[in-house]
Amino acid sequence: MAPVAVIMHVSAMRFRDFLLLAMVCLVWGFSNVLSKIVVGNWAVPPLFYAALRFAIVLVVTLPWLRPAPRPLWRIVAIGLLMGGGSFALLFVGLRTASPSAAAIVVQTSLPITTLLSIVMLGERLHWRRWAGIALTLAGVVLVIWNPHGLAVSVGLWFVLAAAFAGSLGAILMKQMENVAPLRFQAWVALSSLVPLTIGSALVEHGQWSSALAAGWPFVAAMLFAALFVSVFAHTAYYALIGRYEATLLAPLTLMTPLVTIALGVMITGDRLSGRMIAGAALALLGVLVVALRPSRAPVAQVQERG
Repeated sequence: MAPVAVIMHVSAMRFRDFLLLAMVCLVWGFSNVLSKIVVGNWAVPPLFYAALRFAIVLVVTLPWLRPAPRPLWRIVAIGLLMGGGSFALLFVGLRTASPSAAAIVVQTSLPITTLLSIVMLGERLHWRRWAGIALTLAGVVLVIWNPHGLAVSVGLWFVLAAAFAGSLGAILMKQMENVAPLRFQAWVALSSLVPLTIGSALVEHGQWSSALAAGWPFVAAMLFAALFVSVFAHTAYYALIGRYEATLLAPLTLMTPLVTIALGVMITGDRLSGRMIAGAALALLGVLVVALRPSRAPVAQVQERG
């Protein structure tokens, strides 16, 4: 994002709220790298990891389950898509994909949300937003391109599927009336916990042995993911959406992939080539173009990010 654009956006936001948003993006970015360590380095099964995370979130947010949002089927579907589905796919992808590459590919979520809004909500796009979508997709293609052609790892396909699941959930959420942030978190956790637990039991093995082998660092990672990412960061972001338009917040949340890339290089040893830098810049520019337009429904920008 250009420095002038950053200054204009920050000037429209209270400095305290900007610091809160920066903290949220830092938490999201670190969470992406930490998830790579959990499922990649420590070999903790991804569905099991996601299920434990949502179990903790559900315990913390249990008092907010009632009254249930209406219609109930829609909040359950949103929870499955934006919670269990999106996180499970992302964690599966991070077993083989680097956090940096995943952070760039997941930026397709905003263009996907925009395209789904055309199909499902009948929205029309200005040519600038079409240009933004094209730039984002071109940037992602550049990241996954090599001299021998297009080489998309299996992990990045799962990351792309995670972006699609989150985008579809955002469209469904756009059709609901406002749900209190902690109530939303409670229902996402409840909707996700059962299918993730069943899925882990059916297709994964050695869950507890891998968790025990990781030891206390895994416990700390779980508490961070559940409490700091899901409960604190997402709830804080929803609160900011209540104060500011999504067109103000969305460009600033581009700090998240930048933090992920920086921490990925420092912590997990991600290789940052000139091609990846160019692709990331192109993709983030495209997201910025898509995001900077009047929004009648800011909730469409709310997606799970960490």
